[in-house]
Amino acid sequence: MEPQLEHRVTDSVATVVIRHPEKRNAMTAAMWRSLPPLLEELAGAPEVRALVLTGEGRTFCAGADISTLRGSPEEAQGLAVRAEEALAAFPKPTLAEIRGHCVGGGSQLAAACDLRFAEEGALFGVTPAKLGIVYPASSTRRLVSLVGPATAKYLLFSGELIDAQRALRTGLVDEVLPEGELGKRVAEFTRVLVSRSQLTQAAAKEFADGRTDRDAHWAAQARASDDTAEGVAAFLERRQPRFGWSVPTSG
Repeated sequence: MEPQLEHRVTDSVATVVIRHPEKRNAMTAAMWRSLPPLLEELAGAPEVRALVLTGEGRTFCAGADISTLRGSPEEAQGLAVRAEEALAAFPKPTLAEIRGHCVGGGSQLAAACDLRFAEEGALFGVTPAKLGIVYPASSTRRLVSLVGPATAKYLLFSGELIDAQRALRTGLVDEVLPEGELGKRVAEFTRVLVSRSQLTQAAAKEFADGRTDRDAHWAAQARASDDTAEGVAAFLERRQPRFGWSVPTSG
């Protein structure tokens, strides 16, 4: 089967699977191109309340398929950046479920997710220095925002791989799970995500990502929504809330 991105939607969670097992799920040019429209489709699906990105089998993504760099490295990098930015802009919570190698373009995709859960034994690296590639400014800034300038420089200058525990200490990942427990934990946590207010999540995502021009917009959304009243009522009545606000669909 050709390298591709596969997806499914189960219990309000969209799971996108990077599938290229012959090359440790390296991203081909076609795969980079296919991610933004896929994300747009899933963002517009009202039944989708959260998204998980993972790799097939025992590895997340070993980066870009190096054969794609033989023609135009600039074009290949542009495809990766557009895919990364589309993932970062996804309007609902996103979580990278990481096993094995998360390297190069794989680390770009993981960093573009809101959260990253990893299995013990996972390895992380940002490797453009091994290829003489200038890492994109937007990707560098995103990495720095996660791990700080010192760790970002360590990763970018050396191209060395770090293990899951070091990734956890530096803020590159949010949780590290024992072998065999990652899928269970991701399923458990995404159940929590889909039960919470999309209004809170969407506003928090924009604010946390640095938007400074949307305070009035979100205040208006909150006033027009019944989510706060529902949340308070559910708390007082000791029941699960039934939040009604959802991310607007385009078109």
